[in-house]
Parts: sequence; C-alpha cells; structure tokens
Amino acid sequence: MFTGIVTDIGRVREVRETDRDRRYEIETVWDTDGIDLGASISHAGCCLTVTEKGHDARGGWFAVEVSNETLSKTTLGAWNAGDGVNLERAAKLGDDMGGHVVSGHVDGLGRVVSITPEGGSHRVEVEAPAPLHRYIAAKGSITVDGVSLTVNSVEGQIFSLNIIPHTWEVTTLGRLKVGDPVNLEIDMLARYLARWQETA
Repeated sequence: MFTGIVTDIGRVREVRETDRDRRYEIETVWDTDGIDLGASISHAGCCLTVTEKGHDARGGWFAVEVSNETLSKTTLGAWNAGDGVNLERAAKLGDDMGGHVVSGHVDGLGRVVSITPEGGSHRVEVEAPAPLHRYIAAKGSITVDGVSLTVNSVEGQIFSLNIIPHTWEVTTLGRLKVGDPVNLEIDMLARYLARWQETA
C-alpha cells in the first residue's frame, strides 16, 4: 500500500526488451542498499517489484520488469530513457498518512485538458474515461501519476485539481502539457462502494 506522497523523481536510464516483459532501470537518490529485492515501489502510481539493484558512478539504481498488460493500460509503455518518474516506497505500519490509501493499481488513463496558473498554484483539468468518471467526486481523493490529490470540481468526465507550488516542483506534475495522458487511481472507498452497489 502507498499514500500518494512522492519522495523522489526517479529517472529512466535504460529500457530493454526481454524474453518475457520490458525491463526498466530507474535512477534514484534513495540509498539502494536499503531497498530489498522484491520490494514494491510505486512508479507514477503503478506498483512494480524490484528485481535488481546497484550503484555505480552515476548513482543508485534499481530495475523493474513490466508486463505487456501493464504497458498497454498505463503510461509506462511510452517511457523512454531520460524520462522522470514519480517514486514512492511502500508504506510501513506506523508511517504518517500524509495522502490517502493508494493501492498502486491504475484504474485508467486520463488526459490533461487544460493547465492554468492561479496565483502560485496551477489549476489542472483532466478528462477521465467512462465509466471511471462516475467514481470521481468533488472534495474526494484521486491519485494522478502516483500523487495524492483532492478533486476541486467535476463536470461530466472532466475534473479539476489545484496543484500547489511544492507539489508542482517536487513531482512530475510540473512537467505536464495539455494532451498528456496520466495514470489515474480512484479512491479505494469509491471502488468498494461501486462494487457493493453492483452486487446489492
């Protein structure tokens, strides 16, 4: 489980096709000695397993393998060497819950519709795919590229967010452009409520 609080913008340093999946090497400022093989790390909101790690002249790095299913359903399939990635390590019992409960399972791809500076912040509008938009509520929580955010308003399939300067600077959200796809994970409570209504 995660909280949607990004603690590093990693960088894709190598992309390699394997016999089974696609392998990514990710550079990080984290001390990789403290990352266990098999550990779960959120990459732009997608939970992936560490399969290898190391340290060289360029710094610490770890590797993950991504299945074709994940590549086709998230933004990960478009990653190239040099791209920045929001990273979060799995939460431990007793950690501060700074964001909200995040599973690391991407529900769908949104699309950035507009970006408007407002004071020191930025108002970002995102179009959610149907029927996912039905589970996004004003003042509710949503995860966008691994970042826990509060929804300002919802009109049809478009919801708006207010990104404060700190979040804009310490995550990849500050690099977004109109038309960019983003990984979306709806609030877990909304997911279970929807399932309950389906089976009630």
